[in-house]
Parts: sequence; C-alpha cells; structure tokens
Amino acid sequence: MKKASLFISICLFSIQLKSQTMQDLRSKINTIISTKNATVGISVKGIEDKDTLSINGNKEMPMLSVFKFHIALSVLNQVDKGKLKLNQKFFIKKEELLPETWSPIREEYPEGNMYLTLDQLLRYTVSHSDNNGCDILLRIVGGAPVVQKFINQQGIKDFTIRLNEQQMNTFESYFVNTSTPLATTDLLEKFYKGKVLKKETTKYLYQIMVETSRGLTWMKAGLPAGTELAHRTGISGRNEQNIRAAMNDVGIIKLPNGKHVILSVYLKNINEEMKDTEKIIADIGTAVWEYYVSKP
Repeated sequence: MKKASLFISICLFSIQLKSQTMQDLRSKINTIISTKNATVGISVKGIEDKDTLSINGNKEMPMLSVFKFHIALSVLNQVDKGKLKLNQKFFIKKEELLPETWSPIREEYPEGNMYLTLDQLLRYTVSHSDNNGCDILLRIVGGAPVVQKFINQQGIKDFTIRLNEQQMNTFESYFVNTSTPLATTDLLEKFYKGKVLKKETTKYLYQIMVETSRGLTWMKAGLPAGTELAHRTGISGRNEQNIRAAMNDVGIIKLPNGKHVILSVYLKNINEEMKDTEKIIADIGTAVWEYYVSKP
C-alpha cells in the first residue's frame, strides 16, 4: 500500500511539473522574492526554445564582478585578432598585487615579481574572481573605455563600465558599473552562439566559466548536483546601515535534454542575511530548472 501511495505521489508530481507554464514560473519567482528586502532583477531565456521571462529586466543594476565576463570577452577579442596570445607571459609586479582585496594570485605569490600567462590571468579572474587579476587584464586590454566600446559594438547598450576593482572601494562606487538583466542575457546568448568571439575562444571562455569556484551556494546550489553551469558572480560589502549594495549570479544552464537556458539574477539594496540572500538566488535557479525540465 505504501509503495502504491508513493507511486501515485510521484505521478502527481510529474503531472504538476508537466503542466507548468511560463506564467506559473513567473508566479513562483514572484512568491520567492515578494517578501524579501531587496530589489531583484531577473531575466530568463531558453536559447533553443527562445521563450523568455523578465522581472525588472530593464532595471539598471550594479554589476560588481559580473563585469569580469565582459572584460574577458574584450581580452579574448584581442586574442582572436592576434594582438594577444593565451601563452603570452606578463610580468606581475608585487605592487600590482594589492592587499585587502580578494586575490588568489596574491595568496599564491605574495612576493609578486613573477610571470603569469594570459591564460593564467584569465583563469584566476574568471574562474576564481581575482580582483588584482581583473585590474591587470583591464590594463592589458587598454582600460574601461575599450571594454565599453567593444560591448556596445555587440549591440549591448544598457551597459556601463567606468571603474576597475581597485576603484570600487566605497558603497557609492558599487553602483557605477551597471547593466540590466536583459542586457546581460542578450550578451550571454550572443556569446554562446559564437557571435562575439571565434569558436575556440568561445569554447575556452565557456569552460573557465563552468570551472567557477565562487558562489557555489548561490545559483549552482539550486540545481541538481553535476549540472553544467557556466556563470559569473558578483558581491559587494555593506554600508553602515548593514545594507549590501548588490549580489549577482548570471549564467548558462545546460539541461538534461542538451538544451540551454540563460538565467541572469541581480539583487541590489539588500537587507537580508547572507544565507537568506544566497537562498533567494538558489530558489530562483530551482524554479527555472523545474520549469524547463517539465517542458515536453
């Protein structure tokens, strides 16, 4: 009798999943965020199915370390043009490894004054969110105006980069570099489809985004173990009122059927505990996953 009841419960759950619509997903996400003390911007798009969902998708949001994806695109564009090479070595001075900032490079090479390849700098920056590596790459590529111009050339207008990581050192400065969730999703789709970089550099950047070691309790925690997620995260500090400026996770999720869905989640002006903010992002990831795996 217990086995029969379990079988019926599983069948009913499957029917509920299969009957989900995009409006159901919208309602579920609204339920997740409605009681939270944060402004939340979300954009969802099925790459192959082309279905979309947007909640505050046009709202300007602080990017924080999400902009390391945009910087990596600009660097790899110069690799595509032959101006840079992935095995090219760069001398890293000790004074470039600033203290009191997140930097696995500095932890591994505290004395600096050594060489790293462009490949190593990209992996530290994209996979491990190294702030010093980010600013070194930004200098190599030619500065924020170069990145701004390149991203705009991809048809992405709702994007602003003016500051590097070192300059984002006050609560107000966190809000200078911005994007909208919809603009982020648009760029991720163009990147995935090979419209931004050449085939090999697209594959390379996608893989080091899959290898991201940050935010494991955010979007990734809302997906089944082993799910392929190519993503980039960002998080700020808090002000004197204990308000966190922003916390973001954007990426491309690979579904069991081989299709892909883009999910861009931005939160700003957050008055929630860290674990509760992480759960918001994870729960949105779960809702999106359940919707897409229920599609016929």
